[in-house]
Amino acid sequence: MMLETYAAGAAPRVFVIHENDDWVAPLRREFAARNVPFTEWFLHRGALDLTRPPPEGVFYNRISASSHTRGHRYAPEFTAAVLAWLTRHGRTVINGERAVQLEVTKVGQYEALKSFGIETPDTAAVIGKEHIADAAQKIGYPIILKHNRAGKGLGVRLLLSAEALEQHLASPDFEESIDGITLVQRYIEAPSPYITRVEFVGGRLVYAVRVDTSEGFELCPADVCQIDDDDSVCPAVAPADKFQIIPDFQHPLVPAWQAFLAKNGIDIAGIEFIEDADGRAYTYDVNTNTNYNPDAEAKDGRSGMGAIADYLGGLLNDAYGTAPKVAAAA
Repeated sequence: MMLETYAAGAAPRVFVIHENDDWVAPLRREFAARNVPFTEWFLHRGALDLTRPPPEGVFYNRISASSHTRGHRYAPEFTAAVLAWLTRHGRTVINGERAVQLEVTKVGQYEALKSFGIETPDTAAVIGKEHIADAAQKIGYPIILKHNRAGKGLGVRLLLSAEALEQHLASPDFEESIDGITLVQRYIEAPSPYITRVEFVGGRLVYAVRVDTSEGFELCPADVCQIDDDDSVCPAVAPADKFQIIPDFQHPLVPAWQAFLAKNGIDIAGIEFIEDADGRAYTYDVNTNTNYNPDAEAKDGRSGMGAIADYLGGLLNDAYGTAPKVAAAA
């Protein structure tokens, strides 16, 4: 398809750039509740005419590192091209080119986080299955294997010994990352089987959610990710209390996370960290295409997608004076 350019004088709106209809459904409802005008660009295949200017509006990028699992192998690359076009024309872009870069590489995330004094688990990046055992020996067992370009917990496997790693590498369960880079990471053992995911919108803390990892590492919080036996979505089948929003979350790393997000042009993100038995925090994932768990939000009363709709609607109003009607409660 050709990306829509609209006629001169067409009303500005929010443009949602994505490749997964299911993940956008909650945002559509929040836009509708606030009368925020929006259009979706499904970036999988198509054509971008670089000789024409983009329409007026606010552009929100929701492309995911796991796009290839839905048959959209080149969605991040196509999105990066579209964002470069939008940026050249001075459009307001939320989660721009740098966000795409970091979304598809955990190595890039870790190196960027470290520059803000944010500790990450010891990690080796490996190309070539034959080099994984050596890297694991240097990191020290137990280890976690994961994909560099991942999403949905792709490739995550806890291995307690060299023998377990050898068996895994020889089995059909081992899959290389789509970019060829396998991460060998020191396993951080928490005193309880939980990690914490901290949600930011417009650089501001919205809430933090405690996630039960006792049933595995596939931690996408979207309701669509609770569907079993469907490779097109996150296979995180869990009890309703797997995700619990922390009532009054505070953490000394919040300012550092905010500074990291601001420096890298990431306006909306979920950041995941784990604490060991000594209370030492390790940040291990930045989700620039963040989702929210509806059961946890229903119990808490706060809405991540509602906060996004308010933020994008406010930017649209500030830039164009559209003055969308904002719902009384998010």
